[in-house]
Amino acid sequence: MPKFCANLTWLFTELPFLERFAAAREAGFDAVEVLFPYDVNAQDIVNELVRHELQMVLINCPPPNYTGGAQGFAAVPGLQARFRTDFKRALRYAQTLGAHHLHIMSGVAEGPEAKETFIENLRWAAAEAPKQSLTIEPINNETMPGYFLSDFTLGHEIVTQIDAPNLRLQFDTYHAAKITGDVLGTWEAMRPITAHVQVAQMPDRSEPDQGKIDYPAFFADLDAHGYQGWVSGEYKPLGTTQEGVGWISA
Repeated sequence: MPKFCANLTWLFTELPFLERFAAAREAGFDAVEVLFPYDVNAQDIVNELVRHELQMVLINCPPPNYTGGAQGFAAVPGLQARFRTDFKRALRYAQTLGAHHLHIMSGVAEGPEAKETFIENLRWAAAEAPKQSLTIEPINNETMPGYFLSDFTLGHEIVTQIDAPNLRLQFDTYHAAKITGDVLGTWEAMRPITAHVQVAQMPDRSEPDQGKIDYPAFFADLDAHGYQGWVSGEYKPLGTTQEGVGWISA
């Protein structure tokens, strides 16, 4: 069976943030991820991880602009200097938390110059942090209009072109369903370059046992091919989180 972790940005939101770590451990999770934890003191998070014997699997990068800026801008031409500054800040935070992966968000952009900018920034980041696993994630344009990396073929091309040992793909089944309509087929193509998996159901992004995606087949495929990474529950619970975690044992 795959190793499951809880996305604490999406799960246990009925609780204050720092109380979600205990809830995740009580629900049976050994690890967690948090999309943008930067407004919380890193040591407070470390304390919760240690107290409940949890691993931090992933955080997003760069930190969000709390004045209303976009979440991510690694593909936005002209912002390379800002990207490098913010990446270093995110890297320090990730290292403090012991995060396995640092997800670099492309932001809203389009065209050949955006692609060149994204590749330039990713090459620099991979060289700047050779011991830190970095990921990029295709996100559908309905969820994030204008997001540059909204295509799995493009994600595969970029990871392959850069060819850095610490840069891999982040595979979200919900986005795969929205982008290609074929989760298992897309996974088959992306499996060799994937370091992290996130799951949610279609069409309402709820618990994996509630909708159209064949998760028993997907999880069986992960096991059959020896996937060693984490599988994160990144979904909107239909009720309380605790009421819906039965999908893991099922």
